[in-house]
Amino acid sequence: MIRNIVFDIGNVLADYRLKEFLAVKGFDAEMSKRILKASLMTPYWGQFERAEITEEEALERFASTDPDIREELWRAFSDVKGLLVIRDYSIPLIKQLKEQGYKVFYLSNYSKKAYDECGESLAFMEYMDGGLVSFKVGKTKPDPEMYRQFLDVYGLEAEECLFIDDTEENVEVAKTLGFKGIVFSSYDEMCDEIKKFVKELSDLA
Repeated sequence: MIRNIVFDIGNVLADYRLKEFLAVKGFDAEMSKRILKASLMTPYWGQFERAEITEEEALERFASTDPDIREELWRAFSDVKGLLVIRDYSIPLIKQLKEQGYKVFYLSNYSKKAYDECGESLAFMEYMDGGLVSFKVGKTKPDPEMYRQFLDVYGLEAEECLFIDDTEENVEVAKTLGFKGIVFSSYDEMCDEIKKFVKELSDLA
């Protein structure tokens, strides 16, 4: 029986606006691609999200992968305000689930910098029962230990949790631990999938 709904944040409860974010800073498509390759597509990004390295160390390591765009990397990530924006449905959805008697949590890879500078994107947190973000626990999904720590902290049974994430690998790891899982693709499809697990939410909209 599902008692707990567990959400990822980026691209589920908040838009992760990387392309738009970089475009606003004046980068064209080609440069944006290089910036993402030198940052998000390296192991250093995960280290940054786990708070294993500082912001300055992360930027230096990003630059080491493509020294010719060092200045652009600094300009891109020295200020990340606007990188994440809360989705309109997030708070109403959480409230509805809570009203139906479910506990609602978050479990997300999130750097301290994004947490501090994109605080408005996390306005839904005050309506939730808690959760974990990677920089606070030193782990990132899909590391099974992050899921286990989440269950331990809140005294939950995996079989009673429905986990929703936009990354299939993260959902598959959750399932191996006993969670039920949904790979997020759109709000409407997510609602349809939730109804399969939570029959009484027939009016979910």
